Amino acid sequence: MRRILIIGGGAAGFFGAINLAKSCPDYRITILEKSNTVLGKVKISGGGRCNVTHSCFEPKELVKFYPRGGKELLGAFYNFQPLNTIKWFEERGVELKTEEDGRMFPISNSSQTIIDCFTAELEKYEVKVRLKSGVNSLERIGSKWFVDINDERLEADDIIVAAGSSSKIWKLLKSLGHRIVEPVPSLFTFNIADQKIHDLAGLSIANVKVKMKNKKSFTTGPLLFTHWGLSAPAILKLSSTEAPLLNELDYKFGIIIDFIPEVNEEAISERLMDVQRSSTKNIYNHNTFDFPKRFWNYLLSEAEVPEDRIWPELRKAEKSSLISSLKRMEYQVNGKSTFKEEFVTAGGVSLKEVNFKTMESKKASGLYFAGEVINIDGYTGGFNFQAAWTTSYLAASAISKKV
Repeated sequence: MRRILIIGGGAAGFFGAINLAKSCPDYRITILEKSNTVLGKVKISGGGRCNVTHSCFEPKELVKFYPRGGKELLGAFYNFQPLNTIKWFEERGVELKTEEDGRMFPISNSSQTIIDCFTAELEKYEVKVRLKSGVNSLERIGSKWFVDINDERLEADDIIVAAGSSSKIWKLLKSLGHRIVEPVPSLFTFNIADQKIHDLAGLSIANVKVKMKNKKSFTTGPLLFTHWGLSAPAILKLSSTEAPLLNELDYKFGIIIDFIPEVNEEAISERLMDVQRSSTKNIYNHNTFDFPKRFWNYLLSEAEVPEDRIWPELRKAEKSSLISSLKRMEYQVNGKSTFKEEFVTAGGVSLKEVNFKTMESKKASGLYFAGEVINIDGYTGGFNFQAAWTTSYLAASAISKKV
């Protein structure tokens, strides 16, 4: 009887264990979890609703949502992608729904539905879960793996490491010859010490373009003003894409926001001229771009347009300043905040040291990886969970073929 140890009681670990147990009911599978609880990240994901995956079903498009690991995941997604995830959960009585932005959640709107599904499957296949079982050592002797937990030594034929961003596990893997890409935070919001922004807290703009000063690359999407600065997908994608650089800058950097990326400056100028010719209203009371009133007033204030200014009297300098506020508003970021209690890191086992057909280590036979322990991370929207499902499925499939 083959013995399999799975290090990590999170999403990737559970998913891998269930798939392996289903394929090989005679295998003895044990999940080792260092804490006294499991599936903590699943529980808080999506504000407690669990953002299971995303409705992007074309692998070539799907990989674009991964700043690190996208190239390597392409082939993997042809083997197991969101459509497979949907089917997997449906076969176990969990139906998913798709929201306007493509995010997919259980129709119950509760992460407990996913946790209950996993728990039931583990019981069904008699997979053992050991809590408070942090791994102290990991070594290969002959054809076997040996793992020390507490005062006990366990033996295994194969191991799946699904421990997430665990510095202790990364250290053990490094001792086995793996290169660990230094982990840095990814997927976070921006802190901006500007009371005018804080006064806009709760206000959102449907689509903006955001870029760092002196850089050409940019991200787009919704923007949310908060009590501490800026959030929502446009910001989160930038935080993920530029994670290593922002860490080097100690999260102190400038950004430029285009609030209407679909309209160029010439078109904006013409629209303002049309309003100047057709309206005699106070500019603060006549919002020509259909922004929320608070935001329109904020833009005019930033452009230093007097509160008593009427449209026909808008001066050339004020008009130029308003266009600049709309297309090139600058902010100074001074720090970051965790996004909705979720914590994602960029970094982990080097992608070059993993066989992405099987998720097996290229450095050590019988050692497999799944989830965030590898240098893979995606944008917010279900992409990180999908990477966990895909990599753990491939690892389980590869091990199940060892007979």
